[in-house]
Amino acid sequence: MANSLRVAAAQMTSINDISANFATCSRLVKEAVNAGAKFLCLPENFSYVGAKTGESLSIAQPLDGPIMKEYCSLARESKIWLSLGGFQEKGHDDSHLCNTHVLIDDDGNIRGAYRKMHLFDVDVPGGAVYKESNFTEAGKNVVAVDTPFGCLGLTVCYDLRFPEIYQQLRFHHGAQVLLVPSAFTKVTGEAHWEILLRARAIETQCYVIAAAQAGKHNEKRESYGDTLIIDPWGTVIGQLPDRHSTGIAVADIDLSLIDSVRQKMPISQHRKPDEFWRSVTSSL
Repeated sequence: MANSLRVAAAQMTSINDISANFATCSRLVKEAVNAGAKFLCLPENFSYVGAKTGESLSIAQPLDGPIMKEYCSLARESKIWLSLGGFQEKGHDDSHLCNTHVLIDDDGNIRGAYRKMHLFDVDVPGGAVYKESNFTEAGKNVVAVDTPFGCLGLTVCYDLRFPEIYQQLRFHHGAQVLLVPSAFTKVTGEAHWEILLRARAIETQCYVIAAAQAGKHNEKRESYGDTLIIDPWGTVIGQLPDRHSTGIAVADIDLSLIDSVRQKMPISQHRKPDEFWRSVTSSL
């Protein structure tokens, strides 16, 4: 494939054990390297999933703390880029953290950090009640990073339900590949996961890489899984055979395909500018 770049997306079941999760991530990195991938995306909460309320706050660290330094070393030693989202980054006070998507290059340097904007305050139908804002600070900045794998747009999990951030990433920040590390609940994943991911790919004409938490983390929490890699036409090109298993999905992405899709259906030329919609609203 011309201009193809091999990428991988991980699926795992994190627990409340930082060392055990690092061991799993290290094994997944090795699998990705052996598969020829130069870029691996790990899911939300890759380093830790608490079993009790407040546990995540107790282990939160700054981006220059020992946990992130271990992952920077892992990237450097393995010569692979890593997408790590979201990491429990220490917040501005002891009662809050940031759910932060960190991008590390193959020299072990942090190249970007996006703090999740949309917090999961939801009463899941037939499931649990979540209140992420009780302990998480919402981010305020859209983040896109130029890399050898194209311009990457960084998001986290619940952001997926808000197309505006992906429109911003595509049309105002030049994103070519959208990253959606997640820990979708079983109920919402069954209903909406693949549909939303494919919609984001189609409407932005971007690749989408969605690394997912999968299975039961503890007695109270279960994630849907189904790690996916999707092309700009909305076709699934990478997927694990078992949506509950730990492993990696691998795919070759072709940046020239993005150009081809966008040239044949030039939605960037056809879309209405923000000023147009403001004038429509004011005339109602």
